[in-house]
Amino acid sequence: MTICFEIPREIEQQIRANGIDLEREARESYLVELYRQDRITHHQLAEALGLGRLETDGFLKRHKVSSGPTLDELSTEIGSLRADADQAQSNGAG
Repeated sequence: MTICFEIPREIEQQIRANGIDLEREARESYLVELYRQDRITHHQLAEALGLGRLETDGFLKRHKVSSGPTLDELSTEIGSLRADADQAQSNGAG
């Protein structure tokens, strides 16, 4: 898919003067935003960028995006699993 948009010429010249590949940067930024919004998976992001799993983790880190669950998310999941295990044990003991 090709996506096109306009930016002011002076911004383009300023960015290009710094040796930045605008097309690559725009593509990566859009893919990162899709990932942040949970609209694509880690695997899809890696595939779109042509990177492996660990390379994708590094890419996300450079873009200040968490590539895994937060500590709070893990704590919540552990609590939920413990509650499920306790309930299953109670139901089996009765």
